[in-house]
Amino acid sequence: MNLLDKTIFFAYWCLRPGESIVDREEELLNSKQVAVILDMSPDTVNEFARKNILPAFKKGKQWRFRKRDISIFYKKQPKDIRDA
Repeated sequence: MNLLDKTIFFAYWCLRPGESIVDREEELLNSKQVAVILDMSPDTVNEFARKNILPAFKKGKQWRFRKRDISIFYKKQPKDIRDA
């Protein structure tokens, strides 16, 4: 089980009463959180957002990422890159 699978598994079991997994997938992440998931620096995450490599949007001056979009991006990466 890779890091992202562990994160999703943990998030599923930590749902609050009345919260669905769909709600959790709509959760917004910041650059530091995405950097941990994708194993890259927050600066690289922000650069990828600016270049439209990572799906993101600005909330004030900060980049925000939907957890669902990061999961999809991660799964699209070749296995050798994900496991590096």
